[in-house]
Amino acid sequence: MDDLARRQLASIADVVEVAGSAGIAVWLRGGWAMDFQLGEVSRPHVDVDWYCWREDAARLADLLLARGWRPDPRMPVELQLDLFADDVEVSVAYLGRDDAGRPTVGAGSWAGTPLPAGMLDAPSGRIGPLTVPTISVPAQIEFKQMYPVWMPERPRRPKDADDLARLRAAPRRAGPRTPRP
Repeated sequence: MDDLARRQLASIADVVEVAGSAGIAVWLRGGWAMDFQLGEVSRPHVDVDWYCWREDAARLADLLLARGWRPDPRMPVELQLDLFADDVEVSVAYLGRDDAGRPTVGAGSWAGTPLPAGMLDAPSGRIGPLTVPTISVPAQIEFKQMYPVWMPERPRRPKDADDLARLRAAPRRAGPRTPRP
């Protein structure tokens, strides 16, 4: 594991601590969610991706900014929360809810679009002593499969194909489920 991965893991621990102390639900997504479900760092990561409920985003941002995190001016906060912890890029996508309380895309042109069933009901992932809520492996697979369909301008990258193979081969773990507020 290189120094950037160590700093990214430290940022993950920081988000979990801050969010947990404030009663804010967060779920790791993207490559780090895969790694936490696999139980090891599988490859280098450019950034750390999260989900949180749209109504909690401003409070989460305030708490992280108070700890020295900085906003990323490249992304409008109305679309997603992007921050830096030193040189670690962190993106928090917003979740909304439909009338039945199921998660939907929380902002942007896809706002209100349903997200995969069971996405937030995964067992927590673990790397070493750090346990983190993640989105489910089936949701991770669906996202990796569908990105090139949903966004044709973003063809599947070699790392996405590798991630799909890792996720499909991963044993399904039973474990403590992340509570859904």
